[in-house]
Amino acid sequence: MANPTYIPLSEYRELPVDEMQRRAREFHEHLATRRTVREYSERPVPREIIEHCLLTASTAPSGANQQPWHFAVVSDPAIKKQIREAAEEEERAFYRGRAPDEWLEALEHLGTDEHKPFLELAPYLIVIFAENHGVGADGSKTKNYYVSESVGIATGMLIAAVHNAGLVSLTHTPSPMGFLSKVLERPSNERPFLILVVGYPAEGVKVPTITKKSLDEIASFH
Repeated sequence: MANPTYIPLSEYRELPVDEMQRRAREFHEHLATRRTVREYSERPVPREIIEHCLLTASTAPSGANQQPWHFAVVSDPAIKKQIREAAEEEERAFYRGRAPDEWLEALEHLGTDEHKPFLELAPYLIVIFAENHGVGADGSKTKNYYVSESVGIATGMLIAAVHNAGLVSLTHTPSPMGFLSKVLERPSNERPFLILVVGYPAEGVKVPTITKKSLDEIASFH
């Protein structure tokens, strides 16, 4: 086994406590304004913004630093149309029989159904794939560790980066999602994890009234 190589933690800069408190508070206040949006404007978004958001996501920690993710960025109208048609086919089956009644009841207050126009209207679909195992140049397999956890963390950082850039997003998980591998011609060692819809909100868009749990409900200090 090769000896690990280390470098100084030169990028770290300790901040005064009051500055840390201010940053933590302001970051929470900013992220608390994030909302999932289902109606999108067709206004274009500069690709450079998306690229920087993806680079932010790529800084996420991952098991053994194997970075087991791939972000397929879709802006081509024809491909978005393919994705919408395939997703709506799966969603029709979900809403018309596959989903148990309690699941449909849980979704009722959000007003969702099988119609997914945002998959064509939004300027970008970022389809996130999880790499079940790596593939070497010679075709050999390498084991990846904590794949779902790693990809989930990267996805959360991507959502935060998109919000920070001034755009809105929607996490969409049609079930099953195997069609995404075919449409986007991804290799067999990857599995679709999630579609992140990204763009500007439609003019006059409304979102459901929801609340978030309080700190006491989500955390305990020991």
